[in-house]
Amino acid sequence: MNRQDFRFFHRLRVRWAEVDMQKIVFNAHYLMYFDTAVADYWRALGLPYEEAMHKLEGDLYVVKATVEFKSSARMDDLLEVAMKCQRIGKSSMVFQGAIFRGEQLLITSELVYVFADPATQTSRPVPARLREIVEGYEAGQDMVVVKTGRWDELGPDAQRLRTDVFVEEQQIPAELEWDEADSTALHAVAYNRLGMPIATGRLLPYEAGSCKIGRMAVHKVLRGGGVGAQVLHALAAAAQARGDRKVVLHAQRTAQAFYSRLGFEAQGKPFEEAGIPHVEMAAELPLAR
Repeated sequence: MNRQDFRFFHRLRVRWAEVDMQKIVFNAHYLMYFDTAVADYWRALGLPYEEAMHKLEGDLYVVKATVEFKSSARMDDLLEVAMKCQRIGKSSMVFQGAIFRGEQLLITSELVYVFADPATQTSRPVPARLREIVEGYEAGQDMVVVKTGRWDELGPDAQRLRTDVFVEEQQIPAELEWDEADSTALHAVAYNRLGMPIATGRLLPYEAGSCKIGRMAVHKVLRGGGVGAQVLHALAAAAQARGDRKVVLHAQRTAQAFYSRLGFEAQGKPFEEAGIPHVEMAAELPLAR
């Protein structure tokens, strides 16, 4: 089993609490590592697990888990937990996992799940849509599509996301969230392959030769998976296509590092907007990849 056999990797560092008196990872923690990787695998598919399973009218239950030990991980090791769906049966899904330290294979695992009715926990066939998503991911296909358009096209989905993130999660008053600019802005919404909206943003004119991106919101479960960057790039590409050379945005301070990785630089002093610390940032077009 080699690294090249996998598309998905979950990275972690071994913590002190996970090693035993021999100063190696206690064997039971490897199952936790694999389980954590499976949760991250669903994020790579663009699927917020609980909502996705509700939409698919079922849930996945582990019926078998095996671990094979080849070598030990130690305190402070940087590990990569690889995961792939090896096979999908009528009602089962078999995942193969491997833990690498660099190129060295340490641990392998096989996890068998059964798709079942959550009320009775009786098995049912794996939905065709789930089968297509998983097989598509393993074949290297994109899991997210970003659509751009006007508010009358994308507004309901953008509004749902922004309500969840800004009004509910961040407690921004609703009257500050909604404004007349929505009717004239270009909006972007990212959808997973179940058709669920998972990220959004909007593009507005700014000064001559520049534009402003704002209202960037990503589903809470899927943050850090790159979908926000896809929305940002889609809006920036639309701005560049209409002749803009520069993009400006007001970044929440907690998201400043995210924008910096895409080539944005802070300008001016930090300020508060809707009671949340912000900083203005700007980047030349095209954005860094």
